[in-house]
Amino acid sequence: MSIVLAGHGLIKKYGPTTALAGVDVEVAERDSLAIMGPSGSGKSTLLHTLAGIIRPDDGQVLLRGERIDEFGENRLSALRRKRFGFVFQSGQLLPELPAEENVALPLMLEGVPRRQAVARARRWFAPLGLDGLDKRRPGQLSGGQAQRVAIARALVGEPDVVFADEPTGALDQNTSEEVVRLLTSVTREQGAALVMVTHDADVAAHCARILQVRDGRISGHHQYTVV
Repeated sequence: MSIVLAGHGLIKKYGPTTALAGVDVEVAERDSLAIMGPSGSGKSTLLHTLAGIIRPDDGQVLLRGERIDEFGENRLSALRRKRFGFVFQSGQLLPELPAEENVALPLMLEGVPRRQAVARARRWFAPLGLDGLDKRRPGQLSGGQAQRVAIARALVGEPDVVFADEPTGALDQNTSEEVVRLLTSVTREQGAALVMVTHDADVAAHCARILQVRDGRISGHHQYTVV
């Protein structure tokens, strides 16, 4: 499988604090990578640097061989909309929009007509167990349902990479299991790479690989066979 996303020699400092101290990481198509570590270890900084949200002080971030750390802000914003998908801990759905329009939103922001965008969004509802919930607003959804809507939104634009930052942090154990199973399986089926930050070892175990981060460095790397 070809490498989709790579970080080479990533360094990021905040004043005297070194958040990343020369990190190297690669993620291939259909790969799933969990980043774990204690609070302040640099795991979220690593995810945000790979996603083009934070610029490294040194090192390179490459998407299919192209250096995105050198992109201007406008080009980075367009890249995050078109080629990256995001799932956050709270889902960050727009409360005034029904589920179908929350999913369709990335497409509409790219100029896809509303009718066409919503039609594409609805295709995700059955695979993610959301049948009949397309008209519900976020306040009418359970936590697990809202996160599945967020997964659909992340995937509707067929991204190269999906970034998930503590996607199960606000869910109970059973719902977490269901959500992470769906997240890892559907990204793999779509051919996208998944990069996920989590504190939960049970959640991380659904990924093909786990990186342990401590003091801004990779302290461990475990690889599994995902069926």
